[in-house]
Amino acid sequence: MKNSIRGAVALMACLGASAAMAQSSVTVYGLLDTGMVYTTNANAAGNSVTKVPSLTGTLPSRIGFRGVEDLGDGLQLVFTLESGLAVDSGAMGQGNRLFGRQASVGLKGSFGTLTLGRQINMTYIAGFKSDVMGPNLFAIGSIDPYLPNARSDNAIGYLGNFNNFVVGATYSTGRDTSSAGGPAATGCPGEVAGNAKACRQVTGLLGYESPAWGLNASYDILYGNAGAANGLTSSDNSDRRITANGYVKVGEGRIGAGVIDRTTRAATGLVESDLYYLGLSYPLTPLTTLDTQVARRDVKNSGDDVSMAVARLTYFLSKRTATYVGIGRMKNSGLSAVALDAGGSVGVGKTQNGVMAGLRHSF
Repeated sequence: MKNSIRGAVALMACLGASAAMAQSSVTVYGLLDTGMVYTTNANAAGNSVTKVPSLTGTLPSRIGFRGVEDLGDGLQLVFTLESGLAVDSGAMGQGNRLFGRQASVGLKGSFGTLTLGRQINMTYIAGFKSDVMGPNLFAIGSIDPYLPNARSDNAIGYLGNFNNFVVGATYSTGRDTSSAGGPAATGCPGEVAGNAKACRQVTGLLGYESPAWGLNASYDILYGNAGAANGLTSSDNSDRRITANGYVKVGEGRIGAGVIDRTTRAATGLVESDLYYLGLSYPLTPLTTLDTQVARRDVKNSGDDVSMAVARLTYFLSKRTATYVGIGRMKNSGLSAVALDAGGSVGVGKTQNGVMAGLRHSF
């Protein structure tokens, strides 16, 4: 009799555990993308360089955990922990953060999704469908490295989609806690008593997006404080971006375009610029896709402009594995020194040409 009772209790426990598992899930996912790149005029002497890139290939490498728990009445708890990594060395990305790409928890329902933590902000989301090259090694992220790294620490975020109308916003009390350097780590932790503007950041998004076409606009302003990078060494310094983005399906292809208006009020002075881009993504065959993009950054009241033209051909070996080749050209004018490859180098005022090839696998 005792054994029967014990067996029934064990069975009930197993059934309870199964029911609990049915209401929640955790997914482990990742992506590995690396290759080789060759660029000309990598220094003032005009020398070329061949290397394995650290930041990205076609997409930055990562490993992550995504979870969902059903709370009932259409409400879900959601979380994301995502770590960036450099395949060339195995180092962690985003300023040596453990979960530098995302670390957030939130609630999702018919009202949209509300999140807390380190998260991508509205500038990143605004260009997701219109920027056909995305965070490719040769792309507009080389001209403005913030675009593929538009994330905010210490942030509360909201994103909702209502009959194709998209609205979103983030508010950060301290936008960047890492001081490791680079576009993803600018050393502005904020949360300073007596200074409500120190390292604050606000982003917003409003748009209409359907499978056939979409338009959106975003606003992003970030403030500095003592010790912050890029000349934003006071809370009176700021870096503001306003974007307008759009895409349209043309047959099997997609055309995307946009403009980023930027105003930086740094300790070194005022700089204003407009970055324009236009791209096309087209599947040549069921397994082969061609992506191409042109862009130009016009720095106001300056001759330090830059123009870019890039193309990428991707061949899918399977649903999860692809190989690719790419070419690009970055023309620097005046004192501009924007490298074609993200995180690379170029001689001041020099035109840089490059080729890349690599392999990508997602899991």
